Amino acid sequence: MPDFPRLKTGAVVQYPFTKISSFRTHVCRFLDGSEQRYSQRGKAFRRWIIPLSQLSEDELAAMNGFFHFNQGETGHFSFHDPWDEITYDNCSLEVDEFLARFIQPGDCRVVLVVRQNWS
Repeated sequence: MPDFPRLKTGAVVQYPFTKISSFRTHVCRFLDGSEQRYSQRGKAFRRWIIPLSQLSEDELAAMNGFFHFNQGETGHFSFHDPWDEITYDNCSLEVDEFLARFIQPGDCRVVLVVRQNWS
């Protein structure tokens, strides 16, 4: 399984980036007004919103190649979360479009959203 590409500095993301953890909870409401709650999945669902700026043309080309190799949302890869230093397998991109902005040489920008898939 391929890994999410690193920047030329060796970093996976640039700061600030956003990490979202969420759970799926089912709520069963009874006629007497009481509720019973239970988790539909025991694990957290994770998403990372990764804005990248001041990328070199080579870094942008590597991100673009990675996006096309994975065919957008179709592919699966490992993502190393710098927040908790854990590598999450079975991740995917959350978009099917690669939107990059070329500002000037040495300043290309792109936003990628990575999600952890349920196993």
